[in-house]
Amino acid sequence: MEDVKFRIYNTLSGRVEEFVPLREGEVRLYTCGPTVYDYAHIGNFRSYVAEDLLKRFLKFLGYKVVHVMNITDVDDKTIKGARQEGVSLKEFTSKYEKAFFEDIEALRLDRADYYPRATEHIPDMIKIIQGLLEKGHAYIKEGSVYFRISSFPEYGKLSKIKPEELKAGVRIEADEYTKEDVRDFALWKAKKEGEPSWPSPFGEGRPGWHIECSAMSMKYLGETLDIHAGGVDNIFPHHENEIAQSEAYTGKPFVRYWFHVQHLIVEGEKMSKSRGNFYTLRDLLAMGFSPRAIRYLLLTTHYRKTLNFTFEALYQATASLKRITDFLFELEARKFPEGETREVSEKIQECRREFTLALADDLNISGAMAAIFELIRWGNKAMEEGKIKKGDAPRLKELLYDLDRVLAVLPEKVVEELPDEIMRMIKEREEARRRRDYATADKIRDELFKRGIILEDTKEGTRWKIIKE
Repeated sequence: MEDVKFRIYNTLSGRVEEFVPLREGEVRLYTCGPTVYDYAHIGNFRSYVAEDLLKRFLKFLGYKVVHVMNITDVDDKTIKGARQEGVSLKEFTSKYEKAFFEDIEALRLDRADYYPRATEHIPDMIKIIQGLLEKGHAYIKEGSVYFRISSFPEYGKLSKIKPEELKAGVRIEADEYTKEDVRDFALWKAKKEGEPSWPSPFGEGRPGWHIECSAMSMKYLGETLDIHAGGVDNIFPHHENEIAQSEAYTGKPFVRYWFHVQHLIVEGEKMSKSRGNFYTLRDLLAMGFSPRAIRYLLLTTHYRKTLNFTFEALYQATASLKRITDFLFELEARKFPEGETREVSEKIQECRREFTLALADDLNISGAMAAIFELIRWGNKAMEEGKIKKGDAPRLKELLYDLDRVLAVLPEKVVEELPDEIMRMIKEREEARRRRDYATADKIRDELFKRGIILEDTKEGTRWKIIKE
């Protein structure tokens, strides 16, 4: 659809803008990755799934996307965790990095082109820090290097903090701090007893959190990125500081479009371990929920709206997915009369266009899903009325799987082969029904249900489904 213009909300400008990449046909995308000190929770994955929708839709529109997601494997949290467990930083972070990749595989996140680790890019960070010192944007104090906020007049343009509110000359070393703590921030931290450190022209130490992303994003994507994405909690101070240090160093715009995902809350409350409403992906999988249903739930609230995670909503997500897979099952399992119909062609074209136009409007996922469910509603009715022909079924199925390049929630197969033992039981039941031995037939049906197989008796014979959810 060449006439589709993608429009997206840009946090920097505070409005929805038409997306125009720096290089025609190519998007350079940077997304804030995990700090590998614990298992990622569903709030983290809310952001990652929204970013995945953005990336997949850009690819659906025909763009080449070069995607970088960083791995923060050195900061206050990782160092504290390694110390508490009495292991090296590498041993500590490797465990959670491995878990992260297992989780994104389960949720079908499209893999980034690069996953740079902070510890492997220290020289790149040192180079930027040296440049900032030379240009007067940074200073050394007691072995640490700080960015001088007063040297960058545009500080606050992303978070809309007023320059007159800044507390110039007050230093802070913490990686994360509150909106009240607008101060010069650490680019390099002097070596402390018991902490990992690296040599540098400023003395032994380690990088601050903020410089890591600037160094890694510019190394792989160049000095100006098309899109930088993350959660709204990253706007200040992290992304604000990234802009300041990057633009002060290069003299060029750092990011053209800032994409921020709203918070996830649980049952109307902020998620926290103290409240007992803190869930990792692994917690939900252990409860028996499908990763496809979890992805569907995280996906189908607009990224700029707060997502209220509830178990009722997760069950509804499971039911919504079942509506789609049941429709696909009917397309595969029913016997249709020969031929094709023009009305199906028109419905396919209409669904594709409405789906695409909805997502092109700042990723309006509700409109996109409405287009799919309207097609399914019409399709189920048309099947009952005999309007779907043999040539229509594969085209409808092809459409849904093509749109799923963006959504990534459908099973690879809807109708699957069953083990020989299960097929033997189904045949035994059919023979029992022919003998009018309904007690035996019902017993076999109940046993198959316990094994996750549901049977449907139709005029064309017995059909079966594997219960996935």
